[in-house]
Amino acid sequence: MALNLIQGSISKFCRIAVTGVSRKNTPVLYAVKVGNFSTSQPSSEKVKDSETVKSVFISQSSDIFTNLALEDWLYRNFDFTNHHILLLWRNSPTVVIGRHQNPWLEANTALLSEHGIEIARRNSGGGTVYHDKGNLNLTFFTPREAYNRKNNLELISRALFREWGLKTEISPREDIVVNGNYKISGTASKLGRPNAYHHCTLLVDVNKVNLSQALHKHDKGIKTNATKSVSSPVMNLCEANSHVKVEKLLSAIGWEYLRTCPYSLQDKGKDYIGQQRGFQLVNPTDKWFPGLDKLRDEFASWNWRFGKSPKFSVTRTFQVPQELLANDGLSNQELSIHIDVNKGMVEDVMLTVPPGLKAANGFSGQAEVVTSLKGQRFSEEAITILQKALSELKSPEQTRNEFVVNCMRTSILTLEGEHN
Repeated sequence: MALNLIQGSISKFCRIAVTGVSRKNTPVLYAVKVGNFSTSQPSSEKVKDSETVKSVFISQSSDIFTNLALEDWLYRNFDFTNHHILLLWRNSPTVVIGRHQNPWLEANTALLSEHGIEIARRNSGGGTVYHDKGNLNLTFFTPREAYNRKNNLELISRALFREWGLKTEISPREDIVVNGNYKISGTASKLGRPNAYHHCTLLVDVNKVNLSQALHKHDKGIKTNATKSVSSPVMNLCEANSHVKVEKLLSAIGWEYLRTCPYSLQDKGKDYIGQQRGFQLVNPTDKWFPGLDKLRDEFASWNWRFGKSPKFSVTRTFQVPQELLANDGLSNQELSIHIDVNKGMVEDVMLTVPPGLKAANGFSGQAEVVTSLKGQRFSEEAITILQKALSELKSPEQTRNEFVVNCMRTSILTLEGEHN
């Protein structure tokens, strides 16, 4: 989108008055009009601290796709040359994967669907994270030249120490950890021209049971070049200090951001805060951000969330129950399934049926009945198509059909390894 789209929309941001409000208190939301932000072209010269202002934007949405669209809209359209922004946002329960990851490999897709937990793909790299209302998300927007995510993490650490006396460390992987190696924050970034952003999560009071179940990895029998997440022990901030709450954390980090010079990183205290643009509630709608709805639809689409997955293959073997074998003398018979998936679509599939499985004529060896799956989404839709194809076979062996369908369902949906 052109930069001129910002004109007439950013002026609708509501600013939160900060004059006379103690940093120790959660900011009170006083809605006042602010003028249009600068849309001039980025300068190649280094911007001095005195020429740069800061704002803390607080998204009023808890929808993951809307917040990802807002983040992307700002990255594409905003001029951060003289105006740096920290966006703070929260989501309803969601699993968010990195741009180059495989959702079937990273998350328990069947459980997510069952519990109504969204799965989203962000535009940055990095690993998979779980969000809910006990999680605070932060996005630091700057020009590319000013990008420094270690400085941002140190700012967060200072806020935690200033407000609660919490001592944290930044790991070699640039995660924030407490008590030695417990991760409280994951981090990722997107670098472009002229803009860049660094975003991270902070675990405050996240449901760790849901987190563990949602991010259960299924990598048996999967071959892929997709980026894989690195598992780490995690801890909620409220476990390290029971006084840490999401709302208070939002306030503490916001104040720390506003009192810190953007380039020299000097702490200038409360007087410097008064020179900034303060906390601003933003309403991520198409009326405020023209074109936002289209971006949201793209982030929510199946083609983006699943279709952007790098090419992969799944191979599974399933032991055939004794009662389904035609000859009582047979044992240890296995059915094998191999599926190639490209852009989320079934590119090729091979079902190898052992001779001992009771079957209709021709339903053995490399069964052709599964060719109807080619070109279908690697999803429940493929299962429905297979069920229809099997029902058209002239065979009384409905139990055998159900076994084959269940094997395919396991291969496509749960990816939980072999059935024995």
